[in-house]
Amino acid sequence: MAEALNHGQKASMTDSLRSINLVDAGKWALYFFAIGVIAGLGSIVFHYLCQLGSHYFLDYMAGYRPPPPAGEHHLLEPTTTPFSRWMLVLLPMLGGIVSGWLVYTFAPEAEGHGTDAAIKAYHHAGGFIRGRVPIIKTLASSITLTTGGSGGREGPIAQIGAGFGSFLATKLKLTDRDRRIMMAAGVGAGVGSIFRAPLAGALFAAEVLYRDPELESDVLIPAGISSVVAYCLFCLVFGWGSLFDSPPFEFRNPLELGPYLVLALVLLPVSWLYVKSFYGTMGIFARLAAIPNHLKPAIGGLLTGLIGFFWPHTLAFGYGYLQQAINNEATIGLLLTLVLGKIFTTSFTIGSGGSGGVFGPSIVIGGALGAVVGKLFHQALPQVVGHPGAFAVVGMAGFFAAVSNTPISTIIFVSEMTDSYHLLLPSLLVCWVTYMGARRWTIFECQVQSKVVSPAHAGDFFVDILQTIHVKDLMPQVKKVDLIPQDMPFQEFKKYLSASTQHYFPVMDANGKLIGIFSINDVRGVLFSREIEHLVVMKDIATTDMIYTTPGDDLNTVLQKFTIKNIDSLPVVREDDPGHLIGMLNRREVIAYYNKRLEELKNSRRQ
Repeated sequence: MAEALNHGQKASMTDSLRSINLVDAGKWALYFFAIGVIAGLGSIVFHYLCQLGSHYFLDYMAGYRPPPPAGEHHLLEPTTTPFSRWMLVLLPMLGGIVSGWLVYTFAPEAEGHGTDAAIKAYHHAGGFIRGRVPIIKTLASSITLTTGGSGGREGPIAQIGAGFGSFLATKLKLTDRDRRIMMAAGVGAGVGSIFRAPLAGALFAAEVLYRDPELESDVLIPAGISSVVAYCLFCLVFGWGSLFDSPPFEFRNPLELGPYLVLALVLLPVSWLYVKSFYGTMGIFARLAAIPNHLKPAIGGLLTGLIGFFWPHTLAFGYGYLQQAINNEATIGLLLTLVLGKIFTTSFTIGSGGSGGVFGPSIVIGGALGAVVGKLFHQALPQVVGHPGAFAVVGMAGFFAAVSNTPISTIIFVSEMTDSYHLLLPSLLVCWVTYMGARRWTIFECQVQSKVVSPAHAGDFFVDILQTIHVKDLMPQVKKVDLIPQDMPFQEFKKYLSASTQHYFPVMDANGKLIGIFSINDVRGVLFSREIEHLVVMKDIATTDMIYTTPGDDLNTVLQKFTIKNIDSLPVVREDDPGHLIGMLNRREVIAYYNKRLEELKNSRRQ
């Protein structure tokens, strides 16, 4: 009720955008611009922290210098430290100790991958995120990822943008709905900027909330504005262009769709393994009650380091090895170990309570697996599959679509990240197959099935259904009643009342027009005042300030009228003549008709 009153007192964001009030529209645009600025600055700071951390931890302490993707360059000159596998074992553990202390001391909700936390806040917390969460998430993630932990950048940067959007809406005392939208706009801005994919960032923020193929339409425009602003700020500092560079891939041979279909079928079981490994590891660490939460990321880091001892390329981000897969420069052996190792290093790093995203590892796994399939088909059918690297690009999209239930934004993501738009057709095929085949699992467990079951939309669909039903649909339930003449003496009405089952009595004038109405409760005062009942006529009892409805009113309006004065029956009058009574409509009949209609809709969905 408080939220409804707040809506009535203050123009909401969606109402302002739908109106032509330029002042309100400009005000909201300024809010989204500010969210984009903060998200862009957050991306810049986080990227600097990752670059500095990688230099001083992985390079200076362990001599590990993984290759960068084409769109990124080292900020500092590489050191001459010799490579040490043993240091790679210790570094993720040390990073886990520090990040675990930070998270579980100051903001326990910053554990894990931040995108899921933002989804949970959208559906269950009115879009509210504590102000300290983005700060702790940034520090903990940068330490986790630059000491060798396997994860992505989108989680922490999504929480930076989401946290500021939530903070701004709270300070402005906006509604929960507006706070959700501003929080989601921050998610889109953060993800779109750090991966240099502004359009995909906006689509991702609107699509990732649900498992079903639904978009939160109210989020699209706000997230688009914020994402463009954040992207421009980030690129002004780190340069324009895509994150990955890809050869000029083109799809020209329809026969190639066969190998792409095989790729989709290969991606499905691996996506299942990735999700089950991730949440299986998380469940195991959750059951280790004897170990303090602060130390669990250190154990996960140690397990990650042990894998890194044998397969160093599975640590940290892995984007440089994905670039090699796109360029067809990586061997099948390296790619297969990258797929398998990345699944488990990501599970150990984040599933133990470490901090990082899951989008980055997903595209590395999918791209490496796609490159393997592409290489095998290129060896077997070189006349059909001419560019194995194209399968790496499509594999990136197909794998993340399978684990995240976001096929639309994923296709755009990969296209923008690789600057390769000629593979949209095979990407569409692979993403559709993997999405349909992986509906039973998701890496974002806080996704809800659809808007219908989202707490963020509680009541919306009740109103929507009511607005599709009109009083004219209930005309068989509208009861004919007798009109009481306005000059009927009360003593005569007493005789009429004794033989009547009515509770509400319309009053008519000499011309038979409705002029008022009274209920059986209104009569009691006169019944117990016999000294005046011979002086009273029914016009004296009736109220002329009537609430009535017409055949054109929808049931949402009717129910609101019922609740204004807590009445159980409404006069139904003609549209063109409020004095012409058609009959009385009871609240009980309205609710019964709604329940019947709702059951019919449920049955039609099951068929």
